[in-house]
Amino acid sequence: MKTLERRIYRGPSLYAHFPVMRLTVDLGVLEQWPSAKIPGFVDALVAALPGLEEHTCSFGERGGLLRRLREDDGTWLGHVLEHVAIELQVRTGAKVSFGKTRTADAAGHYHVVYEYEEEKVAESACRLALRLLHTLLPENLRAQDKLDADVAEEFDVATFDPQAELDELIAFAQRRQFGPSTGSLVRAAEDRDIPWLRLNDYSLVQFGHGRYQKRIQATVTSETRHIAVEIASDKEETNKLLGDLGLPVPKQVITRNVEAALRAARRLGYPVVLKPIDANHGRGVSLNLRDDEQVRVAFAKAQEHARSVIVETFIEGDDHRMVVVGGELIAVARRVPGHVVGDGVHTVAELVEIVNADPRRGIGHEKVLTRIELDHQAERLLTLRGMTPENVPPEGERVFLRSTGNLSTGGTAIDLTDVVHPDNREMAVRAAKAVGLDVAGIDFLTPDITRSYRDVGGGICEVNAAPGFRMHVAPTEGKPRDVAGPVMDMLFPPGTPTKIPIAAVTGTNGKTTTARVLAHIHKMNGATVGLATTDGVYIDGERTVAGDMTGPHAAQMVLRDPSVDLAVLETARGGLLRAGMGYRWCNVGAVLNVQADHLGLRGIHTLEQLAEVKRIVVEVARDCAVLNADDPLCLRMADHTKADRIAYVTMNPRHELVRRHIQAGGLAAVLEEGINGQMVTLYDKGAHLPLVWTHLVPATLEGKARHNVQNALFAAVMAFAMGVRLDNIRHGLRTFDTTYFQAPGRLNVFDGLPFKVILDYGHNPAAIAAMCDLARRLTVPGRRIAVLSAPGDRRDEDIIEMARAAGRTFDHVVLKRDDDRRGRDREEVQRMMEKALRADGVDPSAYTVVIDEQQAVDHGLRLCERGDLLMIFGDNISRCWKQVIYFKGEETPEPLPGAQPSPIVDDRPRPTDEGDPATRPGEAVIEDARGVRIARESGDD
Repeated sequence: MKTLERRIYRGPSLYAHFPVMRLTVDLGVLEQWPSAKIPGFVDALVAALPGLEEHTCSFGERGGLLRRLREDDGTWLGHVLEHVAIELQVRTGAKVSFGKTRTADAAGHYHVVYEYEEEKVAESACRLALRLLHTLLPENLRAQDKLDADVAEEFDVATFDPQAELDELIAFAQRRQFGPSTGSLVRAAEDRDIPWLRLNDYSLVQFGHGRYQKRIQATVTSETRHIAVEIASDKEETNKLLGDLGLPVPKQVITRNVEAALRAARRLGYPVVLKPIDANHGRGVSLNLRDDEQVRVAFAKAQEHARSVIVETFIEGDDHRMVVVGGELIAVARRVPGHVVGDGVHTVAELVEIVNADPRRGIGHEKVLTRIELDHQAERLLTLRGMTPENVPPEGERVFLRSTGNLSTGGTAIDLTDVVHPDNREMAVRAAKAVGLDVAGIDFLTPDITRSYRDVGGGICEVNAAPGFRMHVAPTEGKPRDVAGPVMDMLFPPGTPTKIPIAAVTGTNGKTTTARVLAHIHKMNGATVGLATTDGVYIDGERTVAGDMTGPHAAQMVLRDPSVDLAVLETARGGLLRAGMGYRWCNVGAVLNVQADHLGLRGIHTLEQLAEVKRIVVEVARDCAVLNADDPLCLRMADHTKADRIAYVTMNPRHELVRRHIQAGGLAAVLEEGINGQMVTLYDKGAHLPLVWTHLVPATLEGKARHNVQNALFAAVMAFAMGVRLDNIRHGLRTFDTTYFQAPGRLNVFDGLPFKVILDYGHNPAAIAAMCDLARRLTVPGRRIAVLSAPGDRRDEDIIEMARAAGRTFDHVVLKRDDDRRGRDREEVQRMMEKALRADGVDPSAYTVVIDEQQAVDHGLRLCERGDLLMIFGDNISRCWKQVIYFKGEETPEPLPGAQPSPIVDDRPRPTDEGDPATRPGEAVIEDARGVRIARESGDD
């Protein structure tokens, strides 16, 4: 099997609404060999991964996968790869189960999709799965199976050890996946519908969005005081602080050399404890040391972890971990050091192997218990007992191999939360408050936790910041405790907000303008808006990152910004197909339209397939799904949303479905005809809510830019669904203008020349058609001229349609090339457009071919005379705009090669119009240094 492509989907995608990985694989010769036809394959696979017996597959019951593997011819190895990748992740401790395998575009090619928790682990599981399947093939098939280079690297079938490879994967997963504590906090957040984002490769996690966010790293929270962590990390300071408050603590001495440690031990009196001053997880700790020689050995081990070593009195009793959260004792567990129990038959070494065979034990935090290791600590304790690993302990004798009860070193935990004496409970809470920790782990030694320390003795040996939760979430014995839940309730008390409103906008055309209008409305409503769109990320109107920011990474930029209290996210097809959405759900999701664009790319060949991609936005919408009722493909999406409400947008006031929707009390935005023109109107719960005449919305150019009228309808109904008052929606619509500075490349009008110039990033047939419609609606005393091109990755038929639409509308067309040809030859798009114009009967004198965009724009500007209209479909928008506003026009241009004079006479009928938009009372006219008008609207521009 050869992997052709690997895709990581971090959010909702075509395949699932949670993170999945998609592999596109070519089975090659294995296309002829389903599982049941490969001799011995199924039995060897199950022997290597017995957990596959639990996979239900499509049968929905245990053993379902094995039925698929063995029945009839079996199943294809792409499907087997899916299940093996899932099972390998399960073995690392991941809780994953979803997968699907589907045929791809070519014969023998399959899309293998499976769920993951940590993407690097999922990639490693894929590589191991491919290696494993390769080794299980008969030699004749293995010789023909071509592994990927990264899979084959350092891989030899003869020396391949599946268990060793799996152990290595588990160890890798330990370093990449969330640990038990962080994982439990994430699950507690999900139970409370609190969104979360992982901020690094370790345990730094953001809970909540925008201004409501809180963070944790392991179990240290954003509310944990730094000074409290510093105190807890200084064991000497902690001991003194608690002792001064009358809390029970052992006597301590800080030492820096072995001689000082010996003097301290003698002064305190044996037995003593040695431990590094700032280590954790029991590393370097030695207990119950009874003579100088033991102190010497223990000191050397302690100094491996810290320069300074604490010598303290040894307190008799069991080791208990008491977790305090927000001033309340949440859980208590007795920690039993790693040990074996003799049976009179097996040696200590053999008993360790038997204990480690417990399926609950694994590597590190892989499972609820950790394997016991026969290392220096174990050998030291055995030596104290006069034993070696080869001795056979008597039946029932407990042999300790650790001096501390940390689970990470093989210990076990017994939950005792319900039987703690009230004095001990109060003592733990006081200790946490004394140090100042919001989440604290109190290590308390006492012979009996059910009795007061005042009666039976005991002492606090440590107070820990970032205490581990594993022993409480999954104790070896006793009742599991929800420790993470109280932490989340402390960070987000019930009833407090955790997430900001999110509006997602997608569609073929109009996304950017609609998103900008919606963000402008919310800004006028007083919100600090985070906007992600095609030219950058904007925070409160200021661009913080430039570039095409319509994918998942940009969305997360907005959601991570602590100043944002509302997000408007343009969500493009490319990002959805490449990596999914950058967030799990939105409050309001809108699909503006589904039209021919980017077809033939990334496996999307039809409008129906494109609609399925864009539908993701409304599938994850919670409050309201906003759909274009005039687009049949959008209408069908209503069956796929679980949003509380559906809002329809229509330019047709007599739309039958919308009329019935309104009668039923539904939400809708309708363009209505009136005596004075057309009105943007909302309907909700039977109420008729007129908003604004379209000719009063600057972005519509007196209502003539019909596509922006529709965009205004979408922005208005989305704002309304998000709770914006009608007056503020009106104000937002009336103050949003498509100037270059407010919406670069979206219907930018420049009136500072003797002719009108419109710059637009039209790049598909529907967009060109909309701008052609606008050109026909505008009253122009002179000619209509266009500078036109098409991106090279559009289909031939789309490029031809764009040229034909321009040829039927404009008196002269200047054909240019986009800066990025996207795989086509230098002049291929221009030749195709020229051929389309000629086939449509356009006279050669009515078009000019100028390959370079900069020269083409300049040529178009020089062609224009007073009263003309020049419409530039630009690629490099910034450069084109600068060319327009700094155009002088005094010099007569040299004729370009192949350029022909353009016809000046225009005898086609024109629609009657009231005239060009003029400055209305109260508006400011802004001029540049040359006296050229560069803006018509007052306000933010």
